[in-house]
Amino acid sequence: MQYHWLNKQNNKKLIIFFAGWSFDYKPFEFLECGDFDVLIFYDYNNLEIPEIPDYEKYFLISWSMGVFTAYLIKDKLPSFSKKIAVNGTPFPVNDDFGIPLKPFLLTLRHAKTGLEGKFYQNIFAKTEEYNRYNCSAVERPIENRVSELNSLYERIKNTNLSYEQYYDKALISNNDKIIPAKNQISFWQNNAETELLESGHFPYYNFKSWNEILCK
Repeated sequence: MQYHWLNKQNNKKLIIFFAGWSFDYKPFEFLECGDFDVLIFYDYNNLEIPEIPDYEKYFLISWSMGVFTAYLIKDKLPSFSKKIAVNGTPFPVNDDFGIPLKPFLLTLRHAKTGLEGKFYQNIFAKTEEYNRYNCSAVERPIENRVSELNSLYERIKNTNLSYEQYYDKALISNNDKIIPAKNQISFWQNNAETELLESGHFPYYNFKSWNEILCK
């Protein structure tokens, strides 16, 4: 796992953000950090994380495959004042609660082609958002992103996961082309407070700051 401090100013509060598959920190640099330090984790080829410094309060925001990954390693994480899942579930490849298996396997089989083509377009609801993303696009090598998806799928297949109440709130985009909104709702309706967003799989251009996300 890679990590990057989006803000490290010795604030009293830390937001830990688990990004989605194939992402890094670049597309999130526009979000204002305010009086939060912000630490982002990404690249789930392995699950090794550094020691997390001491803060008075911790907050968790997980997105897409990051929702599964953060839950998987929750015992290595601090105790959070609030935990938010964004467009993801702890069962990321699942016909009822995540990405249905057939389209996921298709994405896996053609991951390199998809990353070079339409995958990132499908993440956004509007062409303007995709164009904005391209001004601060992911910089990781494509081979690294492809191997990450293979690692994630092996982990998903080989993990006998049972969900115990963890996330407090789930933000679900109504125009999510990656993880169907109905599948997310099916899982979260009995497991967390939910709120629908007018957005695609990447909803962050709807916000100006990390605090805005926490206050949803």
